[in-house]
Amino acid sequence: MSDNIKNSFIPYCLPDISEGEIENVVETLKSGWLAKGPQTIKFEKMFADYIGVKHAIAMNSCTAALHIALLTAGVGPGDEVITTPMTFAASANTIIHCGAKPVFVDIDPVTACIDPDKIEKKITSKTKAIVPVHYSGQACDLDRIYQIADKYGLFVSEDAAHALYTRYNGRLIGNKCRDTASFSFYASKNLCTGEGGMLVTDRDDIADKARVLVTHGMTRNAWNRYAKGGSWKYDIEYPGFKYNMSDIQAALGIKQLEKLDAMQKRREEIASMYNDAFKNNTALEIPKIAESTTTHSWHLYIIRLREGKLSIDRDTFIQELNARNIGTSVHFIPVHLMSTYRKSFDYKPGDLPVAEQWFKNIISLPLYPTMTDDNVYSVIEAVKEITDSFRIGAIA
Repeated sequence: MSDNIKNSFIPYCLPDISEGEIENVVETLKSGWLAKGPQTIKFEKMFADYIGVKHAIAMNSCTAALHIALLTAGVGPGDEVITTPMTFAASANTIIHCGAKPVFVDIDPVTACIDPDKIEKKITSKTKAIVPVHYSGQACDLDRIYQIADKYGLFVSEDAAHALYTRYNGRLIGNKCRDTASFSFYASKNLCTGEGGMLVTDRDDIADKARVLVTHGMTRNAWNRYAKGGSWKYDIEYPGFKYNMSDIQAALGIKQLEKLDAMQKRREEIASMYNDAFKNNTALEIPKIAESTTTHSWHLYIIRLREGKLSIDRDTFIQELNARNIGTSVHFIPVHLMSTYRKSFDYKPGDLPVAEQWFKNIISLPLYPTMTDDNVYSVIEAVKEITDSFRIGAIA
């Protein structure tokens, strides 16, 4: 192993938390208002303004936002919802939480987003909605997805967990969305509140229902019932959920949003360093960005191992990186291969071959704003060292 590779472990991901976030959280703790309150309301307004959307509803997770989005569309038992297998399970689990059936559509082999050419073939009389996932920071082909949705009268709930800062044809994801977009503020995301999410929409009817559903179905202004001038009287308009964001989370989110552009600049710098280092490596494929994705969020940097170029498989490659103190992840194990989906919906290997092939060869490398140049160079050197050592035909 090269002397340049650091002895300390480089984790796959770390949040970028500075004094601004810490001070704002402390001030919130001192204020005595810890649940949903003024900080949450402020964060919602800031986020809506940033995206350029009419409504932003803060929640305790992106999962909650995805669930609420489908409920506002009336998705329920007997319905089908189309989505992609190349995502985290939440995208599909929330469909089941509504009582509906997830219908998986294979991915585009270049972008790994849902393939619009294959969506229409899966639409039936039971289809109620489409949940496209903006994968890794790459935007889905929204124009074509919207055209299909308009043709069949389907709701579109965009899973934008990876897509804060992504622009599709010049517009931020969530700006001018057809129905809803849901963002994640999990610890590993581009904007971090520990746990948290946001549902955005320009539709008043969706926003009105969502604001009630996220707090037990209570009258939308009930959050303020303990403040001076607030009313203890409230109604339960729907059998809702406990999905609201807390002011502690929002205090983090406010400061994270204020420095988002700076954090994104660093992500872009790191992605550019990786691209330059790996672009001529014949054992690897680096991300290919669709022309319509005019700004990539670089939530993930995913390399793919080329078939027949190395004498080791993806799992062994990850082990070799770990031995060189480099943390990694894999995004994702296709959801249709998970045991509960195989048992409940009779999915099996081979049903979605493009997603399964993509999964076989992918590795997510460390990419986060607090990485130093030395950290990045260590990752690059480790990857190059492994591809050189295990390249088929290499001299031992």
